[in-house]
Amino acid sequence: MRQLFGQYGSVERASILMDRETGRSRGFGFVEMSNDSEADAAIAALNGANHLGRTLNVNEARPKGEGGGGPRGGGGYGGGRPSGGGGGGGRRGGQQDDYRGQARQPREPRW
Repeated sequence: MRQLFGQYGSVERASILMDRETGRSRGFGFVEMSNDSEADAAIAALNGANHLGRTLNVNEARPKGEGGGGPRGGGGYGGGRPSGGGGGGGRRGGQQDDYRGQARQPREPRW
């Protein structure tokens, strides 16, 4: 990714997310570029482009609250300022456990 995005400007950081269990790529990553104009150029050039037989989905990173619903978001190969996936997850706005200052009690497993 560093070499691919480096054609459009200076890449400060690039990472591909890996699956913990299999050790294989999860199919997306994040790229941080040194300035917005270079990032915009990379997004414009690479979004929808074919690379190694795969169509790239390159967009600017969204804050976690905006991504897909559920604990895992979507997203493509990153590209731009911190970029790539989406995400969400956790409970937002629903009831909260009222364990303030208390140790949580163990729960029965649900089979």
